[in-house]
Amino acid sequence: MSDAKKMSLEIIEPVGLRVLIRKDEERRSTRGGILLPDDAKTPVLTARIVAISTQVEADADYPLAKYDKVLVDPRHGIPVEFEQDNKLFIIPVEDVVAVFRKDAGGDKSSEVEE
Repeated sequence: MSDAKKMSLEIIEPVGLRVLIRKDEERRSTRGGILLPDDAKTPVLTARIVAISTQVEADADYPLAKYDKVLVDPRHGIPVEFEQDNKLFIIPVEDVVAVFRKDAGGDKSSEVEE
């Protein structure tokens, strides 16, 4: 077998209005320290965008970029059997509920109106 065949990598590129996400680790306790039961399921979870379809990338209505941390509704997610721990999902872009952004503008509450 040649080295080119051994070294080939398989990539996943979403098509249509979809993104590929890697879900974050599930939390087993709240910030206050309350332990959650194993059957406690929340319909929304956080994830990182791994890949974006060219259609979503070209559309200014979807301000998403690779590696963005997002809040997603996973009910329509399609699991990708690409890795053993199976944290990859392809989801419709409509299921991206929010994008986490850092506030680079600073604190505007200290400004004084004249």
